[in-house]
Amino acid sequence: MPSEGEGGSQGHSLTDVPIGKIAAVVTHLEMLAPPIGLSTPAAHANLTIEHVTFPDIDWYRGIYRAVGENWLWYTRLAMDDDELAATIRQPGIEIYRLVREDADIGLLELDFRFWPDVELVFFGVVADAIGTGAAGLLMRYAIDRAWRDTPKRFWVHTCTLDHPRALRFYERNGFRAYKREIEIDDDPRLSGVMPRSAAPWYPVIE
Repeated sequence: MPSEGEGGSQGHSLTDVPIGKIAAVVTHLEMLAPPIGLSTPAAHANLTIEHVTFPDIDWYRGIYRAVGENWLWYTRLAMDDDELAATIRQPGIEIYRLVREDADIGLLELDFRFWPDVELVFFGVVADAIGTGAAGLLMRYAIDRAWRDTPKRFWVHTCTLDHPRALRFYERNGFRAYKREIEIDDDPRLSGVMPRSAAPWYPVIE
């Protein structure tokens, strides 16, 4: 996109992001009824979805990092053990893992605490499972679980730090965008929460 001095139109403006910060456009999406007409995900004999009823802290950090490090998922990594345990083990939070041949390859976290709204808090699969149909299988499970008790809505937010196809994926699965925000936060790679190698496509500025 050109700047004003390079031919930009009137009304176009840029806002500086402070050194050491990251910025993202956040899109909120919602589903007000179970989607109709979704294609049935292909069967995967080597994939299973398991409810993790009492998630181990180290296990959770491991799958959270494996799925989200390239997209700068950092909020749960910044929590200490007590805060993380209190967050993921509280009533109303449900965590599921997608397993392929005894290896965890996907994470699903649902929040039922603010009923009748249900939030899709975290969702994703590891890099080598993208494009294999695994995410579609996990999303169908998430939709079926979320609507089991007939909530008012099922919602999620994604951002421009996520996989470039994430927004379209949610829309294909029945979510509709309804709000957009700008989020600016400290770069977790500078604070040591994440390694400097995380998300190499998004440069560190310091």
